[in-house]
Parts: sequence; structure tokens; C-alpha cells
Amino acid sequence: VKSRTTLGPSPASPQLVLPANLGDIEALNLGNNGLEEVPEGLGSALGSLRVLVLRRNRFARLPPAVAELGHHLTELDVSHNRLTALGAEVVSALRELRKLNLSHNQLPALPAQLGALAHLEELDVSFNRLAHLPDSLSCLSRLRTLDVDHNQLTAFPRQLLQLAALEELDVSSNRLRGLPEDISALRALKILWLSGAELGTLPAGFCELASLESLMLDNNGLQALPAQFSCLQRLKMLNLSSNLFEEFPAALLPLAGLEELYLSRNQLTSVPSLISGLGRLLTLWLDNNRIRYLPDSIVELTGLEELVLQGNQIAVLPDHFGQLSRVGLWKIKDNPLIQPPYEVCMKGIPYIAAYQKELAHSQPAVQPRLKLLLMGHKAAGKTLLRHCLTEERVEGCPGGGDKEKCYPPSPPPVSKGIEVTSWTADASRGLRFIVYDLAGDESYEVIQPFFLSPGALYVLVVNLATYEPSHFPTTVGSFLHRVGARVPHAVVCIVGTHADLCGERELEEKCLDIHRQIALQEKHDAEGLSRLAKVVDEALARDFELRSASPHAAYYGVSDKNLRRRKAHFQYLLNHRLQILSPVLPVCCRDPRHLRRLRDKLLSVAEHREIFPNLHRVLPRSWQVLEELHFQPPQAQRLWLSWWDSARLGLQAGLTEDRLQSALSYLHESGKLLYFEDSPALKEHVFHNLTRLIDILNVFFQRDPSLLLHKLLLGTSGEGKAEGESSPPMARSTPSQELLRATQLHQYVEGFLLHGLLPAHVIRLLLKPHVQAQQDLQLLLELLEKMGLCYCLNKHKGKPLNGSTAWYKFPCYVQNEVPHAEAWINGTNLAGQSFVAEQLQIEYSFPFTFPPGLFARYSVQINSHVVHRSDGKFQIFAYRGKVPVVVSYRPAKGVLQPDTLSIASHASLPNIWTAWQAITPLVEELNVLLQEWPGLHYTVHILCSKCLKRGSPNPHAFPGELLSQPRPEGVAEIICPKNGSERVNVALVYPPTPTVISPCSK
Repeated sequence: VKSRTTLGPSPASPQLVLPANLGDIEALNLGNNGLEEVPEGLGSALGSLRVLVLRRNRFARLPPAVAELGHHLTELDVSHNRLTALGAEVVSALRELRKLNLSHNQLPALPAQLGALAHLEELDVSFNRLAHLPDSLSCLSRLRTLDVDHNQLTAFPRQLLQLAALEELDVSSNRLRGLPEDISALRALKILWLSGAELGTLPAGFCELASLESLMLDNNGLQALPAQFSCLQRLKMLNLSSNLFEEFPAALLPLAGLEELYLSRNQLTSVPSLISGLGRLLTLWLDNNRIRYLPDSIVELTGLEELVLQGNQIAVLPDHFGQLSRVGLWKIKDNPLIQPPYEVCMKGIPYIAAYQKELAHSQPAVQPRLKLLLMGHKAAGKTLLRHCLTEERVEGCPGGGDKEKCYPPSPPPVSKGIEVTSWTADASRGLRFIVYDLAGDESYEVIQPFFLSPGALYVLVVNLATYEPSHFPTTVGSFLHRVGARVPHAVVCIVGTHADLCGERELEEKCLDIHRQIALQEKHDAEGLSRLAKVVDEALARDFELRSASPHAAYYGVSDKNLRRRKAHFQYLLNHRLQILSPVLPVCCRDPRHLRRLRDKLLSVAEHREIFPNLHRVLPRSWQVLEELHFQPPQAQRLWLSWWDSARLGLQAGLTEDRLQSALSYLHESGKLLYFEDSPALKEHVFHNLTRLIDILNVFFQRDPSLLLHKLLLGTSGEGKAEGESSPPMARSTPSQELLRATQLHQYVEGFLLHGLLPAHVIRLLLKPHVQAQQDLQLLLELLEKMGLCYCLNKHKGKPLNGSTAWYKFPCYVQNEVPHAEAWINGTNLAGQSFVAEQLQIEYSFPFTFPPGLFARYSVQINSHVVHRSDGKFQIFAYRGKVPVVVSYRPAKGVLQPDTLSIASHASLPNIWTAWQAITPLVEELNVLLQEWPGLHYTVHILCSKCLKRGSPNPHAFPGELLSQPRPEGVAEIICPKNGSERVNVALVYPPTPTVISPCSK
């Protein structure tokens, strides 16, 4: 090709501006111009033209100028137009054509003259409205590639059987309902697409397509394969997903050359041991079946690079699983794993290998232990319920059954924040509950999510004495949304306390109301998700070009790949609803009969194999001993251990240093201790004393000024003596000194409760006696920052403080509503002048629930990316270099309105890439946090820069999925329907370079 030219419309005129030297052009691209016709005489002027691209225009028929090119044109692309007919004369003239693309048009039929194009090798007529193909198509003896997918064919076109040279054929998404027996005539066929063709069986002749290398048969109704299917010995890729196979097709096992096999979403219950014969297999997808076990021989597939097993019923993985060391893509969630435990499997193949190696070194140990979380509103009765359940007096009533004598009158236990208790509910069965009493006060919401984990039993406690139907959203509904967002498919038991304070009829009515409103909320949420999934289905049915043609279309400009990802997420949310046990169980904590009934209920649920299949997980005995050693004196009293301290305990447990890492990783993932192997500042330490850590967290989140001041005053009693120093007792302070000190401490407390600010030395006073050494304090502050609870204000990355006081900010305590950047958000600068710069704003919307503590933790996570920040309760104003950024959280003002979180920046249009560079890392940090909430539904939108610039109260929102896809080829602008179809520069919508950001995937 001597030259390749792309012509576009002149800014001042819709007419083409053509260069003078047209005669030398061999390839001409007129795509993406909105053309309805081309200038007369263009064809005769292009005497050397071989390739013509007219895609993404508005042609209703082939331009007559195309006929003038027929004697030398070899490639023609008229895809993504509005063609309803081709024109017989124009088609007849294209006698030298070798490649023709007519896809994504509105053609109801093809002209017979198409069969006269004797040199045609590639033909694409996909995504049209073809109900049949012309008989003359059988004359295309040189045709190698034919694509007719997404049309309206009702039978396999017999004309195709004459195409002896055909190597690639796609007839997917047509209602074929069957294939002809003589399909074997297509002996040259190498690639065949039959996805979604409504096939129930395959004819025997199909198995004579001996040249086949890739075969797509997914989304059909196949239940079996012909016995002769094993004759397809050249087959390398086979997709049988989304069919009706109940047994693994035996005909696949002799296909020794198979490299990719997809059997997802069938009804398989087992995998044959002979699968090891597929020695060249690189990819194996068996997800979403009913497989209970894998054969031992699967580990012989040592070349596997992708192994997807999620959504089955696998409890035990075969020995020597570590031989599959090349597996990079590994998915195993949603299986009842006990050996290895779920926590080990989710870490990947190397950790499974380490587990199995350790199991071979030591005896297996079974630990029936279940995490039990008590949740509920403040004053729901959680603490009293925990005390009564875990005390031995539950077993009997010393008063001979008299309720009033069951428990002597005593003050009810006072909640100290989050508390943990070990409760052996049934010693004979060895079942032990680790009971977490999660404080109901709102100040604890930022840390509560850390304790919500898979495999736990959630008890939602409701005070029936004070419950009213209007209180349901706050006392029940919001907690269910929270648990469902954090732990999809979690098991929840509703317990009503203070039943003795309600009359019999009142008790029944309140329990029934809770049950009814839970059902209504679940129905409402499921219907909402189903409607959203339907919108995605409708968008997929429209095709990408139709979606991109109208700014009013749902998911405007979003690729099919991103839509399918969105649909899969909706399906996941619908398939993993909460498992809410009914009915509501009313309890009087003074009646042992009620408590015994509750205990029996909890035991029966815990031991139900289908509800908690992971309860009887198998561990190497050495791992169990290591855990026990961490909680024995003298190390049990320490706040943390060094990695070497843990290594010494590991040797006592029989673990060498190289085997310790996997054991600590499991104990971290299962919530027994904290070990951050990916943190440079923390990886040399093991935080094993979770009880003391929780006590420390409680200090920060009680929000009681008098209690905080009291702790500080107590802490100052030993102040002034260095660590390990044996100096004489300090002289007693004078009353004026005591008053001055109290005043200073009171100011610190006020600053903490209003602005979230505390200096390091005051934090140390606050945490006595938990923290003694300076190293304890420093490690603890690093841990709190890792958890997203605070950050250091005046310590820059990699720079020491040089003796100055370190100040720490706890964002969840900030009380001022907005920082000084409020005017910036409203479209003006700080001096009150309107912006002339272009604005970028990405908005996250949360229609069901906003994760508690998310904004505060996000405030900490972005600190390393910004400078000169100013924080408000719901807003952060900062700079990324010299570019301003604003993060804003807006709580919902009503039931029908969502919570929103937005990230914004601005720059002049020539430098708009600097604004993208500013906000992209902040978006990525938020997406990382949102991955902790796999059951959360939220949407992402990019607000129209023109609307923002004009101060529109409701700016148009482009789909956030555009963030995770590169710019469409040739697209320079998109249309905002709220600005009179004004076009918005694509740089304001897409990142400057393709950026992998996944706002809607889990």
C-alpha cells in the first residue's frame, strides 16, 4: 500500500474535503463520518483504490460510486451502517472483491448477485435480519470465512454445504434447532461457531468434520455427544458451557490434542479419572456444576494454566494438588471446602501445596469451631444475651422452674464495646463458638465490618419491648443489607429479646411483622436486581453500534464484554441472597427454657452440613498446635510477637521455618491472628492477642469525653520516666499544675472528638496499660493505618519527623460538615469566579446500602496520593501535585434516593489528561476497598463536563463501564442529550490511556 488516508468532515461543512492526488490512493478510510452519500465521480477518480472502508456511517444503500470501483476493489467494509438493501447493480460490479463486511446493518435479504463474486474469500453478514440466504451463495467456491451470526435463520442453510473451501463458519444465535446429516460435506472446516443455536442433538455426520480445531457449542440444549465425536482428533478448543450435560461426555476423553475445554454451567456431578489422558490441556473450566469430588488423576494435568471450579460441591481436593503449579487463573469459591479449608484454597495453588505437604508431615486435626456474631441496634440486649448464653446456669434453674428465681436480681451487664467470648456449647460434641458481641453504637460502625466474614453464624438481636413496625429499617433492615453486602449468602438468625416485657398477642404480632417486612424487603431487592438485569439483557440485544448511536440508550457506548460482566454480577447477587432462618425466635434472658431452646437452635444450625459444610475443616496437627502455643503463657499476655518469636513456637509445633509462612497465613485468613505478609512495616510481626487489640479499638471508638479524659489523667500518673528507667518518684504536682495539665488534656479530647486529631504521646497515654514500649505504640499506629482508621498528618513518605511531634488524624471523628472547598464543588473557585476549566467527576451511587465506615477508611487510603488536604465530615479537598481534587460523600435524603460518593478534578482542555492522572489513582483505591463488599450493588457514572461547567443541578451521567474499556476506534466525541445533542470531547469521558479499572466486578 503506497498510502493510507483517513478523510473526515471539515469543521465548517459536513462535506468531504478531498486531496488532489486521489489517483495514487490504494486504501481509503471514510469511517466514522456520519455520511449518507459520497461525492459523485469519486469512484472514477480513485483509479488505484484496492481497500475502501465506509463503516460507522449512515448509508441506507451502497453508494453508486462503489460500483465505479468494481474492476479493482478487493476489500469493502460497509459495516455498522443502516443498510436495508445493497443494490443488485452495485454488487454485480464488485467482481474482483475478496473481502466484504456487511455486518451490523438492517438487511432483510441478500441479492442473488452476491453469488457472482467468484473471488470472494471472506464474507461477514452478522447482526442483520436475514431469514434465509440466497441459493447463489453456493457458487462462492473460494469462500474461506463466513459469518452469519445474530440473524433470523430458522434452519441450517443447505447452500453452505456446497462451500468446499470453507474453513471458518459462524452461525451462532440463530434458531437452527438442528443440523443436517450431510454437514460432513464441509471437510475443510477448522473453526465452527454454533453458540446459542438451540441445538438438542448433533447428527452422526457432524463427527466427520475431521479438520475441526475450534468448536463452540455453548448455550444450547445438548445432553450428550455422539459416540463418534472422539473422531475429531484435531480439536484443540471445545466450548460446551451452558448445556444440559449430567455426565462428563466420555467421547471427549480420547481427544488427546485438546488444549481448552469449557464445561461451565452444566449439571455434572463427577469428573472421570481418565481425564488425565488429556495431557495437553491448558484450560479447564468446570464451574457452576454439581461436582462433589475431583479424581486423584487430575493432578497429572501438569500443563494446566487455567482451572475454574467455583460453584460446585467440592469438599476435599486430591492429594499432590501442588503439582498443578502452572495454574495462573484459579477460581474455587462457593464450594464447601474442608480439606484444605476455604481460607487456604482462596490463597492459591502454592498455599494448597504447602497445606498438603504439612498434612503429610503431621496428623490431621478436626476443629468444630464456629464464629457467632451478635449484631443489633444499641440497647437491643446483645450483651445480656451473650452473658446468659455462655454461663453454665443456662443448663438448669435453681429455683425449681420459677422464672423469677432463675437469675437473682443483679444489674444487667454493661457493654464495653466489641467483646469476644469463647463458648463451648456442647462439650460432648466438642463444638465451640467464638462469640463476638458487636457494639450497637454508631461510633463502632467503622470497625464492625472487619468482623463480618464468610462461614459465620449471624444473630440479629431485636428488642421486642421497644420494637415498632416503623423501626424496622433501622433495627432490622439496615443490618440485613449490611451483612448481605459484606458476606453474600450469609446465615442469619433473628432473635427477639425482652420477650417477658410483651403480652402474648403483642409478642406474636411483632414477630410476624418482622418476618413480613423481611420478606417484603428481600422481594423488593430481588425484583430491583431482576429489573436491572433485564435492562442489561435488553442492551445486549440491541448490539453495541445501536447503543453507541443514541445517547438516550441504556449503557450508551458500553462494550458487550462489560455488559456481560455486569450481567454476571447481577446474577451472582440474585443467586447469593441471605439465608434468613425463620421464624423470629423470642427470648427472655431470665428464662432458662428460652435460652436452652435458643442454644439448641444454634447447635442444630451449626451442625447442619448443608448450611455450614466448612465446620469440620481438617487442619494439620502442627497448625493447630501453633495456634494453641500463641495463646499460652508467657506470650499470651504480650500485644504482639516478632516473626522470630512465632518461628520458635513453630519449631515447638514441629514446623520448620520454611513451613511457618503458610500456617501463619491460614491463621490470619481464618481470623485467629493478624499477620500482614504483604506489608513492609508489619510483616516482621504477628499480632496474636486479638482480645487486647479489640480492647484498644474500643478505647478509640467509645466517644465518651469524660471516659477519655479519665484515661488520660490516669496515664499521666507515670509520665516523665523513660522506658526501663529507675528514677526516684516524681515530686507531687501542685494544684495549679494539676489544673493546667487537666485543661491541656481536655483540649486534646475536644480536638479528638471534633476534628479527629491526636498527637502520638497523647495516644500513648490513652492506651495505657495496653501499650508500654514506644515500639508497641509505633507498631500499633502502623496497624491502625493499615486498617484504614487513621493516618499521620506530618510524616511524609520516607522522611523521618526529626524530633517533631507526630499528629494522627482519625477521619471518622471529623465533625465539621465541609472543608473550605465547598465552592469548588458548586462550580466556582475559592474567589467566587466561575470555572473556565473542564471538570471531571466520577460518581458512585449506592441504592441499597452504603458500607459503614467506607468514607472514613477511603480518606485514610488516599492520603499517600494527595497533599495540602482539608477534611470535612463528608468532603475532602486536596491536591495531586498542582491539580485540585475533591472527594465528596452525600448521604441519601430519602428512602428512594441513593447515597453517592464522587471524585472530581478540573483542568484546561489542552491539559485535561492531568485531571485524569489526578483522579485515576483515587478511583483505583476506592475500587480496592469496594472489593471487600462482594454482595454490594452500586453503579458508577461519569458526569458530563459540559453540564457541570454550566452548573446543571442534574448533569447527564455517562456509564462508568467506560472507565474499564479503551476508547472505541475512531471515536473522538460523544453526545450529551441534555445539551441539545452537543458533543462532548471523548478525552473528558475516557482516561487518556487504556486503564484497567473494574468498578462493577467481584
